[in-house]
Amino acid sequence: MRVVIQRVQHGKVTIEGQTVAEIGLGLVVLLGIGPLDGEEQTRFLAEKIANLRIFEDTQGKMNLSILDVQGKAIVVSQFTLYADARKGRRPSFTDAAPPDLARPLVDRFAQLLSDQGVPTQTGEFGAYMLVDIANDGPVTIWLEI
Repeated sequence: MRVVIQRVQHGKVTIEGQTVAEIGLGLVVLLGIGPLDGEEQTRFLAEKIANLRIFEDTQGKMNLSILDVQGKAIVVSQFTLYADARKGRRPSFTDAAPPDLARPLVDRFAQLLSDQGVPTQTGEFGAYMLVDIANDGPVTIWLEI
């Protein structure tokens, strides 16, 4: 799994002019699934993100998690995190999991993040989405497990 986590003041996902997810303070999680990913990676990542201390405390230090600040999350499936652009000019996405493997893991990740206590919304798997991210800081964290 590959994930880009963005701490946001506001995040929104729009599909064909309709808002499908919208949050204030929280995280927009762009999630890529690889072909060997499964339940173990999904559980680990949900727990890690729920407890990742990337929000500022009263001293301005990143000591608080999304749980501590009572933030919300939007999870967006992002197969392009598996782009391989080492050769040629057009990226290859053959390292991304096929949709029949990726879709249930994206859904499972969102559910596990919610189970951790983070109110979680999602984009729509496979849809063309407009993702509006008001990055706070900016704070952007990249993880691969």
